[in-house]
This record gives sequence, C-alpha cells and structure tokens, in this order.
Amino acid sequence: FTSFRVPKMFCSASTGLQRNAAPLLSSAARNSSFWSGVEMGPPDAILGVTEAFKKDSNPKKMNLGVGAYRDDNGQPFVLPSVRKAEQLIMDRDLNKEYAPIGGEGDFCKESAKLAFGDDSSVVKDGLNVTIQGISGTGSLRVGAAFLNKWFPGSKMVYLPKPSWGNHTPIMKHSGLDVGAYRYYDAATCGLDFAGAMEDISKIPEGSIIMLHACAHNPTGVDPTPEQWKEMSAVIKKKGLL
Repeated sequence: FTSFRVPKMFCSASTGLQRNAAPLLSSAARNSSFWSGVEMGPPDAILGVTEAFKKDSNPKKMNLGVGAYRDDNGQPFVLPSVRKAEQLIMDRDLNKEYAPIGGEGDFCKESAKLAFGDDSSVVKDGLNVTIQGISGTGSLRVGAAFLNKWFPGSKMVYLPKPSWGNHTPIMKHSGLDVGAYRYYDAATCGLDFAGAMEDISKIPEGSIIMLHACAHNPTGVDPTPEQWKEMSAVIKKKGLL
C-alpha cells in the first residue's frame, strides 16, 4: 500500500457507498422485519442466581447457583484428574481430524461401558447403539428428535417434577409432548418415592420416561439402589422406554 493509493481507494469506496446507500437501507429495513416477531426468551432461574451473586456486595456471599467446584476465593476449581486427562490428550499430539458423524468410536464404546457396565450383556452382545453428542443438552435434543421420528409408541415423555429447566422446551421443540411424575418432596427435602411409584404405575404402556441416573437436577435427590430396583420393575412391567 502506498500513500497515493489510499485516497484513490477511499474515493472509489465512497462513491460506491453513495451509489448503494439506498438499496442497502431498504435491504436493512426488510431484514429487520424478518425478526420483528422474535420474542425474548424467559430468563434462566439458575443463571439469575449467578447474576444476583455478582451484584451482591456482601464479602461472605456464596454462589449456590450453577453446580461447579470452586476454591476458597470463589474461583472455578479444576480437578487434578481433569488436568491429568487434559495433559494425556495433549501428549498424544492429535491432528484435529474430523470425527465420524456418530462421534469418536472409542469414546462411544467406553461411554457405553460406563453406562451399562464392563460386563454388561448389552455391550457384549452389541445390543446398544451409541453416538456422541454435545453434552447433556445436545444429546437430549438429538435423542428427542430421533424418538419423535422413529419411536412407534406414544410421543409423550414423562419427566420428574421438578426437572432441569431446559428439559421441557427441548422435548417440545423436538415435537414431543411432556407429562410428569411426582419426584421431589419439599416437606422432607427428599424423594417422594410413594408418589413417584404411584404416578409411574399410571403412565400408559409404551410411553417414554426420563430418569436422572444420578445427581438429580436440580434437587440433588436420588433414589437408593433398592428404590431404583423397584422403579425399574414397574417401568419394565409397563413397557416404558
């Protein structure tokens, strides 16, 4: 770039801008009308706690919103095991190649072992199909879309009351209807096992039920191993997915 070219380029650009100003403004007006009907999404209750935490001036404040490990200074704490796993990945000097459409095969295989058990007949006999998703939310979205298109039974999925805030919109945006079964007992801050069993026993056969395998979100209340077995027996008897 030389000094005499800059004014020349600027003049050319200015002329072009003047010539195209009207069409551009007209196009902008049309484009803005495309989005005039977009509504603001509802605020996230949990993230709202974090925003309130940031505004609180109390030096003894604690953030009880998003579940994450933190140090004594309130900063995110990365577990040593996670640091080690990251280092192992870096040491492998991977080439960032695109993964297959179903995700990394080894990752899916080990995930299935983690979910079903190393000695599970489900894994040994190849009775599962596992694909890689983007965290829990992404995986639920892909799974719900698959169920809406291919599941031959009821398109109603039953969630525990309460369930994580984005579960209902994920299911509905995927074309599924949403029902619920009792789960949390606010009076005891524990599991309403009797209520859950009664409601699950009334779910129509061939429906879909969502279970939080551990660390129920948002209550943190989980069934005992014995209660899981009882729930499993009812779910199998009703033929629920």
